[in-house]
Amino acid sequence: MSASTLDGEIRDGCHTMPVRVYYEDTEFSGVVYHANYLRFMERGRTNYLRLIGVDHAELREAANSEAPGFAFVVRSMHIEFLKSARMDDLLTVVTAPEDGKGASMWLTQRVMRGEEVLIEARVKVACVVGGRARPIPKALRLAMRADQDWASPPPPLRRP
Repeated sequence: MSASTLDGEIRDGCHTMPVRVYYEDTEFSGVVYHANYLRFMERGRTNYLRLIGVDHAELREAANSEAPGFAFVVRSMHIEFLKSARMDDLLTVVTAPEDGKGASMWLTQRVMRGEEVLIEARVKVACVVGGRARPIPKALRLAMRADQDWASPPPPLRRP
């Protein structure tokens, strides 16, 4: 299996990544424990960056030279749990960039089972240095701009 298969793919204007639900992802009732959806979506965001050409080690090195001690943090997340997934389900995590300015960017994420939407989330990720907001490093801004020719991302979720 190639790394790109593990990382998902860019398709229909979005990053899509398959996730199999394992026993360890479920709670006693047999459904996916709610916090595990956050892990699935984190992998989706990370692999989205990887597939638009952001090498995480190179990004860290370039950003550290530009802004030593930088980190990305989830600033806010609006999430709707619509339906449950169960052990052995094959899910798809869909990630689409919505907007990016200054120190933060918004992403829309969905966890799907086939065509069925299980989870919808809107995530604001911020770049910080020493606990303070700082502009997104140039290396990442350039990679995201190069990716602007995606087809049409799904419509953004309603803002809370």
